[in-house]
Parts: sequence; structure tokens; C-alpha cells
Amino acid sequence: MGYRSAFDIIGPAMVGPSSSHTAGANRIGQVIRQLAGAMPEVVKVTFFNSFAETYKGHSTDRATVGGLLGLRTDDPRNREALELARQSGMKVTFATGRLDGYHPNCVRVEAQEGPGDAVNAVGVSIGGGRISIIELDGYKVRMSGEYPTLVLRHIDRVGVVETIGAILARAGVNISHMEIDRKRRGGEAIAVVELDQPVTADTMDSLRQGLPLLTIKQLEEV
Repeated sequence: MGYRSAFDIIGPAMVGPSSSHTAGANRIGQVIRQLAGAMPEVVKVTFFNSFAETYKGHSTDRATVGGLLGLRTDDPRNREALELARQSGMKVTFATGRLDGYHPNCVRVEAQEGPGDAVNAVGVSIGGGRISIIELDGYKVRMSGEYPTLVLRHIDRVGVVETIGAILARAGVNISHMEIDRKRRGGEAIAVVELDQPVTADTMDSLRQGLPLLTIKQLEEV
């Protein structure tokens, strides 16, 4: 994945020390909080590869939890995120492992209980604070967190992609990137659609009416 400017290398405004190990980890946490729909109460965080070796020294644990709490990359409260999580009622456990063939900066976050939805996601921090969510509840996806994003769980049917495109086109919303994956032919599937701008409530209603949807969520850029 190419860099668009020097800021993609330097990273965003952040609480350090590392754009990859702190800013990226924080943004992964922010995306997962949005996927859950609320602050999760029970979370298991498993760091892999390079993250597993350095997460304590580089504050990757605090940064990830800070994102789950809804803190932005430059919020100084990230330094106290583990204590803030405890005060907020979030129970977090950490583990380490290895995933061969995956990016060195890799983390799985399992949000198991809470007022929102359960989420099991794998994210990677690819440098300069940039991220990609590459797995979501068993689906292969790609979500950068850089754009407003629709996550549509649906039944696999002919014409779903065409219908999504048509509804968004009528609303004047441009698609930046789209990923589709399914459990089996004719079964449950997922569409992750990154957009140039958020969609309105009316467009969300049109998607609900026009598609065999199970759930639909709109995520903000992080």
C-alpha cells in the first residue's frame, strides 16, 4: 500500500512513542469500538509477531485499550488507558501468539460482552498510523478506518452488489472501496463499503428496504 504524503510516514498527531505501535493500535481499537456499537465490557486482546514482542515497551496495550474507550490518537489519557478501562468497568486480558504469513504488527481483539455487539476482529498496523482490519467475525475484509464505512451483513443473493451501487449512486455517494465475503453460497455474507462521505438516514433506509440485510452499520473515519 503506497504512501500519499510525508504525514503517512510520520504518522498522525499522537501520544507516542510509535506511529505503528501506538497510533495504529489506537485506531484499530477505535474501529472495533464502533463495530461493537458501544464500549465492550469484556475484551481479550492477543498481540502477534512484532506486537507480541514489544507491546508493553511501546505502549501498544494502552493504545489499543484507549481506542476501545473511544480516545483519539492524540488524547493524553491514552497513557492511563488501562486504569481508565478498569474505572469504566471494562475487563481486559492480554495474550500473545504468532501468526505466520501475517503482518508483523498484528492484533486480534475479541469484544465478548457488553451493551453492544460481540466482535472478533484482526487488525494490522501498516506504518505511519495507517491500519487495516483484515478479518471480522470470520470474514476476510479490508477496512482502513480512513473513510466513512458501511458494514452490511446480508444474505448472499444475485444483484446485491449492483443494488448497493445503485442506491448509493442515486444518493450521490461515491464508493472508494468495496469488499465482499460470504460463509457459503446463498448463506450469510458481508459487504464492507468505504465511501467518500457519510450516507444519510434516508439512504440507510433505502439500503434496508432494497437488500436482504441482517444488519447494517455506518462507521466514522478514525
